[in-house]
Amino acid sequence: MSKSSRRLILVRMKDRMTPAVRMGGHSQRGQCAKRLSILDAAADVFCRQGFAGASIDEISAVACVSRQTIYNHYREKETLFVAVVEDVMNRANAMLFSVLSSFPENADNLEDDLTGFAVRLNKNCICNHDGKFLRKLVQTEGERYPHLFESWRRQGPGKLTTALSALLARLAHGRALVIDDFDVAARQFVALCNADLQMMTLFGETPSDEQLEKAARNAVRTFLKAYGAPPADKAGPRAHLAALPG
Repeated sequence: MSKSSRRLILVRMKDRMTPAVRMGGHSQRGQCAKRLSILDAAADVFCRQGFAGASIDEISAVACVSRQTIYNHYREKETLFVAVVEDVMNRANAMLFSVLSSFPENADNLEDDLTGFAVRLNKNCICNHDGKFLRKLVQTEGERYPHLFESWRRQGPGKLTTALSALLARLAHGRALVIDDFDVAARQFVALCNADLQMMTLFGETPSDEQLEKAARNAVRTFLKAYGAPPADKAGPRAHLAALPG
């Protein structure tokens, strides 16, 4: 068989295969889109109604799919609920680590930099839609699914404290802070960031940018009063040497 004949056969085979491959790709994208639509709709309904009050009929109506489509993907309401919580946790954790990457690296403008970090932490991880959703589900469904929310506690708040304690240790190593127990300091920093917003978040309200800024500023100033290094310590060893009598 000549090269031109073999080439012609390969072209024809490719032409025959392309529609099937294209259909398979469209089918996969369609299934993925349906799954995402179901998860978003279920999150909305579970957040409003709780697990017991949510119905597959309402979820299917919000998602614009049939009941059978939901059962084809998730078999039962409990399986769908677990999938929703895991999906929200994954998004929340991705946002959390994005915010942690913006933690200040030095003490050049520590109060302002920590305040900016606290604003981002509250706005994007605590007062955002996913943060409010998870807190509400913990309150309403935590007893029903303790293993699920224990996983969230380890993956979310637990990782936040661990990562934040390491970041605070870095600042302390640079003489910007004086801290004996970094884990305690990390928990206290988060608690202070939430202190002025607790009542608002409890009732599902979303704080304004001005309220977020004020809460963060109050938190950071209180934190630095407890852990901020004295001016001589911030300046480093040279300041100590210069202060010695000559």
